Amino acid sequence: MISDRLTTGRVIRTALSAEVQDIVALHARARATYYPDGIPQDGTDWVAVWRSAVARPDGHVLCVVEEGRIIGLASFRIPEGAPADTVKLFQFHVDPDHWRSGVGSALHAACVEEWKADGRRTAVLDVHVDNRRAQAFYARQGWVPDPENPPADDDHHLNLRFSVTGT
Repeated sequence: MISDRLTTGRVIRTALSAEVQDIVALHARARATYYPDGIPQDGTDWVAVWRSAVARPDGHVLCVVEEGRIIGLASFRIPEGAPADTVKLFQFHVDPDHWRSGVGSALHAACVEEWKADGRRTAVLDVHVDNRRAQAFYARQGWVPDPENPPADDDHHLNLRFSVTGT
């Protein structure tokens, strides 16, 4: 498991259950940037979702903390029915006030470090089709369209794949 990692005055570490409200707030700020008409209100209880993610023994939530404030987060685990060497990046967000400052790249590197330590060979994720900024970020990190899961015409997400062992 990854230990606390100090990166340019920032610490990357495992998120704590006491931080769920801060995680939910960051998640909402980041998601709001790619929904031009506002975040869809689909009834999801994000506090419960994040509380569960932080508590899952089979998952991991990393956060980037700077000056006592969470400015980035990533949630991942083996998805149901997937091979044991595959991990899914379910959530990856950086506070919009910290975009293009190296937070995302440092957080991604910490995820890859964890995946390698855990013996994962492949990572997968889905990204909203309107989130061009995130798509460009993932491409710079080495993510490619997942040939096993091409999007349907009416999909709102693109499926990407990353070779953990190829980094």
